[in-house]
Amino acid sequence: MSRKLLAMILTTAALSLSAPLMADELAVNINTATAAELTALPGIGEKKADAIVADREENGAYESADDLSRVSGIGSATVDQLRDGVEL
Repeated sequence: MSRKLLAMILTTAALSLSAPLMADELAVNINTATAAELTALPGIGEKKADAIVADREENGAYESADDLSRVSGIGSATVDQLRDGVEL
């Protein structure tokens, strides 16, 4: 086996094993994040981030990602898109 091929295989294996670890580091805690931090989530701009914080302050902590649907402008499709990027 050539060295280049072996290097590519090892690099691919290392990246695939580290992907779950990197995803955990990038997750946003929707119960503690500021509006600015929430904008790192896909599909969440400043207005939706402000609405998430306001909803959280008014109604209490989120118990699941599904609770985000109580925020105006966030429906089930958006919740599904955000599910892997949020933590509680």
